[in-house]
Amino acid sequence: MNRRYSILSIVAVAAVAGILFASTYSQSQMAATKYGVSTVHDDLIQKIGDMGGVQLQLPSAFAQIPMDQIASMVQQGRHVVQVNLTAQSVDLPIMGGGKYHAMTFNGQVPGPTVRATQGDIIEMTLTVPSTEATPHSNDMHASQITAVPSFGAVQPGTSKTYAFIAETPGTFKYHCEGVNLASMDQHVLSGMYGLTIVDPLNGYHNLLVTKTKVDNGQVVLDRQIIPADAKEFVLEYNQLYLNADGSFNEQAMFLHNTTYTVVNGFSFGYVPNGDINKAIKGDPNKNIFLVQPWNDASLKQYQSHPLFVDTGVHYRIFVENQGNMPVFFHIVGEILDRVTQGNHVQAEGTETWLIGGSQGAIVDIVFDSPGVYAAVNHDYAAIFSGAATIFVAGDPFKLGYNPGDMANPSDAVPPLGKNSIPQKQVVHCLCTDDEAATIAKQIGG
Repeated sequence: MNRRYSILSIVAVAAVAGILFASTYSQSQMAATKYGVSTVHDDLIQKIGDMGGVQLQLPSAFAQIPMDQIASMVQQGRHVVQVNLTAQSVDLPIMGGGKYHAMTFNGQVPGPTVRATQGDIIEMTLTVPSTEATPHSNDMHASQITAVPSFGAVQPGTSKTYAFIAETPGTFKYHCEGVNLASMDQHVLSGMYGLTIVDPLNGYHNLLVTKTKVDNGQVVLDRQIIPADAKEFVLEYNQLYLNADGSFNEQAMFLHNTTYTVVNGFSFGYVPNGDINKAIKGDPNKNIFLVQPWNDASLKQYQSHPLFVDTGVHYRIFVENQGNMPVFFHIVGEILDRVTQGNHVQAEGTETWLIGGSQGAIVDIVFDSPGVYAAVNHDYAAIFSGAATIFVAGDPFKLGYNPGDMANPSDAVPPLGKNSIPQKQVVHCLCTDDEAATIAKQIGG
């Protein structure tokens, strides 16, 4: 390609982004140094202007819901789900005792899980405190509205609100778009992402599980209808790309050179801990799992915690791939009874389901037998860098608890929605102490 036109094309992209998002780019952003271009000549920008520039006309039919119309829509029967997010840059722990420079919504990674019903109005307000060094934004994939100006940058010291109707059921990512797309990779991969669950208006479907049985000396099919009501979990997969000082390593990101793979912000965050070691082996230092980096109770909200499940009970797992790499979702020792995307069944009785970047799936499963099961991203590099989640089904270690007795980590349990069965919870999150205290009040812990 002619180098002159190659540079012109890159400048045109930068100019279009600036016009679309009505932004004021810094010199470093306009130079596009993060995208491999060292210099940009001002005369090329002028040439774009001389050619007429780029004009974007937004018909009102594609605009967000006007805020002054929400009250009348509520009177007509709509329900409003208010989402209040605050951008906060903090240092959070990583496996091995270090910390990384996280960018967060509400001081936690991932951000709070949003739950709505198909047809609800989601009213999203993002506040960026004046103490933040950079603007932030929020792109909600559950929306069907114009990205411009809805997802544009919110400057430090200001807030922005937009609203939309959640028309499509399923799981949907939300994330920061950086500064009008610039540095979006850094903001998202540093922690500014979360999940919106939109429940189908008429609720979830019953689960069909096909087994076999012996009838009059013959093996026959045994089709079991499991009610739609289920206990629920949420698992969000991502990667960390870090320098030694905990800052974001963009070169590693471009090379897909992952430092850690994380589930709900943690590497190996849902594995046994020292308390469970002691209960089973009599010694908190005798690990029962290959890797237990968050053992001690002094870690408070960061102490690892497996997911306790009952046998013979319907579980619905909301899985979202928030990162750069594919997720090959698999539960070692089990079959995924049903996989749904949107509100359409994609598979029944499958071993593994591939979930691409910025995509989700709803996995239904019934654990048949007591035991220990591992949910993994069945990419070996991902498994050994953090993407292993332990499910303890029933009471395989004979500790004497009954179904439903054991609390589950709060960041793995979504807010209640259609066909949800409540669970006991314990505070667990990659979050600040202040946010952990807020969560404790919410769950009564």
